[in-house]
Amino acid sequence: MENLMPLLLAAVVGFGHAFEADHLLAVSSIVSKRNNVALAIKDGIFWGLGHTSTIVVIGMVIIIGKATFLNGYFSYFEASVGIMLVVLGITRLYNYWQENESFVLTDGRKGHKLAYNVGLIHGLAGSGAMVLLVMSEIDSSFLSILYLLIFGLGSIIGMLLAAGIFTIPLSKKVHSYKNIRLFFTLASSALCIVYGLKVFIENIAG
Repeated sequence: MENLMPLLLAAVVGFGHAFEADHLLAVSSIVSKRNNVALAIKDGIFWGLGHTSTIVVIGMVIIIGKATFLNGYFSYFEASVGIMLVVLGITRLYNYWQENESFVLTDGRKGHKLAYNVGLIHGLAGSGAMVLLVMSEIDSSFLSILYLLIFGLGSIIGMLLAAGIFTIPLSKKVHSYKNIRLFFTLASSALCIVYGLKVFIENIAG
């Protein structure tokens, strides 16, 4: 029964995990190119799928394979998230001006693929602490993996909600105003770059 208690909260924890700053910044950079809420929500789902994929795979390696040697690499995984945020911010700015200041991503597959890959990297960074937490709370390997899957489901729900909310200010009507579009582009890109540098420096220096 004690092992089952964490499972009951796994989805809630995963939902909250989706709203961490680095996750929101990365997804906001992706969906700021959208003027379609449905496509943005799908981006959020694909981010969650990528995030869950990495956490579950690494979790299985550590929990079942006892690959504790990975523990020493998690700070580098975190640093990779910082690099990714910087790249996302710079790319967002480049695309905006390269496309005559009117870049809108209407290709669903392209955006979903990007969101999935971003989720993979985020999962890589967050997997260490999550797996260690699960192993300290749950003795069973099966229940530990199940926890990670339920946690992943919660993060998918959280991110699809976040992606949808971020896209509301960028609806087709609002997207027609150049100054508003420029503000959201500059704000999301600057935050990605600054926070990404902070994450990278903290983990490399540490």
